[in-house]
Amino acid sequence: MDQIAPELLMALAGGTAGAAGQQIWASLRDLVRRRPSGQSPEGEAELTALGTAADDAERARELAQVLAQRAGQDPAFAQALATWRRQAEAWDEARTGAGDVRNEISGGTFQGPVVQARDINGPLTFGG
Repeated sequence: MDQIAPELLMALAGGTAGAAGQQIWASLRDLVRRRPSGQSPEGEAELTALGTAADDAERARELAQVLAQRAGQDPAFAQALATWRRQAEAWDEARTGAGDVRNEISGGTFQGPVVQARDINGPLTFGG
């Protein structure tokens, strides 16, 4: 199984992903915490670490690696993780969109600021 994109894990761990993203993150947490027969669940420490520092790309890569390793060792986990991944990637596609965006400003003189942005989380302020 290919590794899950660290950026996707970071977006979900960040808690700014809305209710659907938070539910997907919770379902990953539940999946990771399932205990295979006679084994301790791998990935719980990495999941917790990313949850406390969602903007840490290294922690996200570590979690992605552990999930891929565990999937390689446990076919039932691999199947459940593949299902989770499809849901997470569908959410991410809906959140970020798939199309190109072309912004164009023309036709005059502008007296104020112009903002071209996407996925702003938080306030914008201009001047003061």
